[in-house]
Amino acid sequence: MRVFVTGATGFVVTAVVRELVSAGHQVLGLSRSDAGSASLQAAGAQVHRGSLDDLASLQAGAAAADAVIHTGFNHDFSRFKENCEADRRIIAALGDELAGSDRPFLVTSGTGLLQLGRPATEDDLPNVGSSVIPRVATEEAVAAIVERGVKASLIRLPPSVHGAGDHGFVPMLIARARETGVSAYVGNGENRWPAVHRFDAATVYRLALERGALEPRYHAVAEEGVPFRQIAELIGRRLDVPVVSKSHEEAAAHFGWFAHFAGMDSPASSAKTKAWLNWKPTQPGLLEDLDQDAYFAG
Repeated sequence: MRVFVTGATGFVVTAVVRELVSAGHQVLGLSRSDAGSASLQAAGAQVHRGSLDDLASLQAGAAAADAVIHTGFNHDFSRFKENCEADRRIIAALGDELAGSDRPFLVTSGTGLLQLGRPATEDDLPNVGSSVIPRVATEEAVAAIVERGVKASLIRLPPSVHGAGDHGFVPMLIARARETGVSAYVGNGENRWPAVHRFDAATVYRLALERGALEPRYHAVAEEGVPFRQIAELIGRRLDVPVVSKSHEEAAAHFGWFAHFAGMDSPASSAKTKAWLNWKPTQPGLLEDLDQDAYFAG
């Protein structure tokens, strides 16, 4: 297939591009810069110049493809709600282009939207709307275009998608521990983070695409839930700093805007995804991967 990919130069999506190209697909990657274009070409992909702010460029990319994978998102947390609503408009615009066809459309979401006190499954929906959790706008937008006949599915990623080059939540925790001299967790630290290696996540995108995106939601989750305290303890050991518990009030001061994520308990199952796609994660788990020099260099 010829696949149009947004966010094609990002940490997770470079693995998706590699996976697709290795499987013989043609990738048309969105890029807004010369550096991004060079990176895509080096990976064996073709370049579509444009940006997430240019809806017409996105529709043109989709028009030239047999399938679309949307992973691009502006992660400026100072404008989080605004960026979530921008994602809603992007999904709607791409849906307009794909309407009336059977071209599959995979949209990236997150298992962190589902904090149910038990492992979330592919059947679960967020129990609040985007007015409460802005990121739910993505799932609302997908539901809206599905009602219009677009063949769209969600790929939910866990809070930690790890691997070499990670610049997500775990590196933020490492940086915070360096800055404050302690590696902290909230309460008893038993809240759980699901996780997946980026190469295993990339396989989910490819398999879902090749099987026609038949299911409404997939969970790219290799580990159902890693206790946050274990993450904090490993960081403390590697940095040789104390590992401490913070109350919820103290966590707000210690972690700042990240306190919500540090205290998040969002275990997630991928049993159905594994069965539907015959997906078998093969990469190292989060703690094994984290216990590498690459995470602590610099």
